[in-house]
Amino acid sequence: MRHLIDISDLSVAEIDRLLDLGEDMLRRPEDYRRSQQGRILATLFFEPSTRTRLSFESAMLSMGGSVLGFPSPDSSSTAKGESLQDTIRTVSCYCDIIAMRHPKEGAPIAAAMKSEVPIINAGDGGHNHPTQTLTDLMTIRLEKGGFEGLTLGLCGDLKFGRTVHSLVTAMSRYPGVRFVLIAPPELRLPGYLTAFLREKGIPYEEVEHMEDVLPRLDILYMTRVQRERFFNEADYVRLKDTYVLTPDKLALAGEGLRVMHPLPRVNEISPKVDDDPRAVYFKQVRNGRYVRMALITRMLAENGGEEAGHEH
Repeated sequence: MRHLIDISDLSVAEIDRLLDLGEDMLRRPEDYRRSQQGRILATLFFEPSTRTRLSFESAMLSMGGSVLGFPSPDSSSTAKGESLQDTIRTVSCYCDIIAMRHPKEGAPIAAAMKSEVPIINAGDGGHNHPTQTLTDLMTIRLEKGGFEGLTLGLCGDLKFGRTVHSLVTAMSRYPGVRFVLIAPPELRLPGYLTAFLREKGIPYEEVEHMEDVLPRLDILYMTRVQRERFFNEADYVRLKDTYVLTPDKLALAGEGLRVMHPLPRVNEISPKVDDDPRAVYFKQVRNGRYVRMALITRMLAENGGEEAGHEH
């Protein structure tokens, strides 16, 4: 049984093939509209979500499959005290594949040990979010034509931002990539990740001011300061407005910059930026549907099903 817990579970070649399939699905969705007919996806979300849960459901429905699941633990037997392992063993009797989000790091690994079907990690605490990373990679490739030699600015909550952690891990595998880490000292990228970058010889710099580096970035990846990850409300209030991207700040950047955000945003990107052609975060949302279609297709095929084919 093959699961997707961490973006590192996929080789670079596998990622490239997934992106190829996702881009084909984006261009020709009608070719895949019955490719997963008779298959069932379960979405088990122990933490709130809009885009990730709905994009998984939209992905499966777009391929003719069905969906079941719950949007929060309150609407499951978890509220009665059922263990995660028992929930997984039960739900895996009802479906062909599971997408799961959980607030505890490592929960998808525990789930995978008990599941009868493939598990896709749809986010675990502040740890990993591999399908958001696939979405980000597809967006970068469509906007920039590839990954080699890009300078990525990662801005905001780099300490708790699971999307950032997964993206750094993934992008570091492509040649010539450089990272600019924009964060206050309290929210810097975790030490294990900067140690990883040093060990791999990948250039990075840590800065506190976005304006200083905007002119030389190819990608600006904004993140919100996540209230739910803080133990101290006062720290959250102090840090939440550290970075706000406005049209005036964006004017410092080149025309080739692309502004990304995993969403939801709070106030770290002004709505006035939305109509700038460099802002691609809603394109990111669209791409997430198609890359998840590709992932579901490949995982079902690898775990005993048949690869989706075109309809002619």
